[in-house]
Amino acid sequence: MAEIKVPELAESITEGTIAQWLKQPGDTVEKGEFIVELETDKVNVEVISEEAGVVQELLAEEGDTVEVGQVIATVGEGSGEAAASAPKEQAPKEDLAKEEAKQEAPADQEAAPTEEESTSSDRTIASPAARKLAREKGIDLASITPVDPMGRVRVQDVEAHGSKPAAAPAPAKQEAPKASASAAPSSDEESGRVVREKMTRRRQTIAKRLLEVKQSTAMLTTFNEIDMTNVMELRKRKKDKFQQDHDVKLGFMSFFTKAVTAALKKYPYVNAEIDGTDVLLKQFYDVGIAVSTEEGLVVPIVRDTDKKNFAEIEASIGELATKARDKKLSIGDMTGGSFTITNGGVFGSLLSTPILNGTQVGILGMHTIQKRPIAVGDNVEIRPMMYVALSYDHRVIDGSDSVGFLKTVKELIENPEDLLLES
Repeated sequence: MAEIKVPELAESITEGTIAQWLKQPGDTVEKGEFIVELETDKVNVEVISEEAGVVQELLAEEGDTVEVGQVIATVGEGSGEAAASAPKEQAPKEDLAKEEAKQEAPADQEAAPTEEESTSSDRTIASPAARKLAREKGIDLASITPVDPMGRVRVQDVEAHGSKPAAAPAPAKQEAPKASASAAPSSDEESGRVVREKMTRRRQTIAKRLLEVKQSTAMLTTFNEIDMTNVMELRKRKKDKFQQDHDVKLGFMSFFTKAVTAALKKYPYVNAEIDGTDVLLKQFYDVGIAVSTEEGLVVPIVRDTDKKNFAEIEASIGELATKARDKKLSIGDMTGGSFTITNGGVFGSLLSTPILNGTQVGILGMHTIQKRPIAVGDNVEIRPMMYVALSYDHRVIDGSDSVGFLKTVKELIENPEDLLLES
């Protein structure tokens, strides 16, 4: 019999949450086939079975927190026939539990379930923990309506069923004073005015780390605005041929990534990190691109942006964004970045102050493009403008460097041909 254990995930990750069981007890599984999906602080990881056989038992429920090295399931030898016999092997244990419950029950509750009821419960698909809880509460599994669209009864369904009011109220309740029936609920939750929802592991991690950054850095933000006229005209002229030649769309992110890379070379302390009393000046340019997903914001890394051309950067961004939304990012896709770009403009944000990402000392915030009247020489013209924000750690970066960095990005975007000289 093989044990399915939580694998080593990354140096900084010691636990995860069972997001979804891909196999159930009795299912056959091939060697190397995915059996469970784990949600960690950074990414979702699918765990494979090291042996072929039949899933014998799941030792953790969906939503449970599990640690690296913990056994969460067992796989035994066999095929479909073994799967069919698996429930029978557990029958003696269930019979023993029923007998013990019968002995402990009051005389007026000793009536055992009929054979039809027992067969109905056995046919109901339920997790081991749900079956156990149902036995303890004396609830027939067949009477429970599961939330799972596949019809699998889980612990939450048993608990919800057990909390439902009885079909026939007791006489004492019928004679209760009317005042008690109209009494106000004890809390907003009980009245349904507030719904409690547990934060996902990733959202908990995001909240924790953002708070740590705010408390442990001397973060400031400086702003500028960029006239997007020239880069928009260049993109309009070249986008069709660019896509035809490289099979990828030409967006604004490649322009900003190249501009940021050039600015990082000019202002190396923006591409740094604090380590105790030392400053680590990074000699590489790995730029994180923030991507919004259902679970929250993730920041996959585009490696070596100084060595990539526009097409390679656009392809990398597109690939990472797809992996993020499909929950296929690996730990390696998200570690080691030296600077981050976040684009709130895709959601319509006009201006914001982005928060630093982890140990990095700088992050650039892009915003929506909005037409505004701008003085051009002695004339006023309507131009497509974008506000940009640089949040930085003042412990490392002085005001002159932060302003100079943002000004360099502005100048390169307003004169996009100059970016070719930086490639």
